[in-house]
Amino acid sequence: MAEVTILPADTYVVVNKTVLNDQDRKIVTMLYQPIIGHTAVSLYFTLIDDLDKREMMSEDYTHHHLMSTMQLKMPNIVMAREKLEAVGLLKTFFKKDHVNNYVYVLYSPMSASEFLNHPILNVVLYNNLGKKEYDRLVNYFKVPRINLKDYEDITSSFSDIFQSVAGNVIMENDLIQARTENGKLVLRDRIDFDLLISSIPKTMVSEHCFTSDVKDLIQNLSYVYHLDTLTMQGLVRSCLNEKGFIDRTELRKACRNYYQFEESGKLPTLVYSTQPEYLKSPVGDQSKRAKMIYTFENVTPYDYLRSKYKTGEPTSRDLKLIESLLVDLQLKPGVVNVLISYVLGINNQKLSKAYVETIAGQWKRLNIETVEEAMNVAEKEHKKLKRRLALKQHSSVKPNKVTKEEKVPDWFHQDLHSEEASLEEQEQMKAMLEEIS
Repeated sequence: MAEVTILPADTYVVVNKTVLNDQDRKIVTMLYQPIIGHTAVSLYFTLIDDLDKREMMSEDYTHHHLMSTMQLKMPNIVMAREKLEAVGLLKTFFKKDHVNNYVYVLYSPMSASEFLNHPILNVVLYNNLGKKEYDRLVNYFKVPRINLKDYEDITSSFSDIFQSVAGNVIMENDLIQARTENGKLVLRDRIDFDLLISSIPKTMVSEHCFTSDVKDLIQNLSYVYHLDTLTMQGLVRSCLNEKGFIDRTELRKACRNYYQFEESGKLPTLVYSTQPEYLKSPVGDQSKRAKMIYTFENVTPYDYLRSKYKTGEPTSRDLKLIESLLVDLQLKPGVVNVLISYVLGINNQKLSKAYVETIAGQWKRLNIETVEEAMNVAEKEHKKLKRRLALKQHSSVKPNKVTKEEKVPDWFHQDLHSEEASLEEQEQMKAMLEEIS
């Protein structure tokens, strides 16, 4: 739509699609404000204040009312509105008339967990605040974790307390006010799809190729890797299969490779992320195994891999392999750390690409998301492998031949579940975390 000039006499009405609580207000000011600025946040809360007592829909206002209330000129209000739209807090609808009419639809902010694990917003927040202030915010929203290993769940269910009785059938109340988020960020104007599609010969591409999901993927990749339409057009053409459809995995790889070539090998920010807070283990366990889990959860894959090198930086080959686990397979950072530890431990300190990808593919199919799940499945699969090898060797080993003891990571030893880490070991793990953080 062409840009519309808003006049002070143009009217608007505010529609509330959500239920805001005190936590939402904190999230807006603490997480969104460093990205969109205080003027946009002020506009958001001003529009909320325009709602009537039922907090559902306001009366008609003119934009002069906003200018007077906020003591701002119209261009500043428009810029603030567009920032709210960009992060999903507001949608704007327009109807042309002798006096133009607008509808501003308000949405809830994301939860702190969703925001701080968002692949774009989280990175922008970190870049805007810096490490110290970012860490302070993360600590504020952290939920205390309690070790419930020795506790029994005795919570009553609804059926334990209440009896079912015969009664009238009640219709669903689908118009009742409920908490609503806008859903996803809308990334516009990076890719001109008319130009992109028209530049590819029709004989090469299926008419059903550019679905909404494919377009969303292309827009997201163009945003993350800073690609324009002409560059993306060449990458898309290179990833078309014989049926005229885009191979999404190949497109991700192509965009990543182009970005790394242009940026002299610079990696996407996922390589520098740690395990999401909601997937971390409870604190309180002092066993050696728990300390190792804590280390895997709180170190980035880049830093963990770097710690395995005695001197210097990890090789570009190893970094590219780790990045593919995070970007293409979308494994969690803590799970990738376990995978690095496991493969290095049993493969003579070598990260064999084929071996790593075989294990990573299995873990992805098993939906492994936590560090403990990754450690458990690694131990289980390794035991199966050892049993098969033992049976094979038993039939071929000569008498009196001594077999070599296989090396495995430290966390394979089961006594680590109960053995407490000594003060010296705890200090060593703490020093490791501080050194690579």
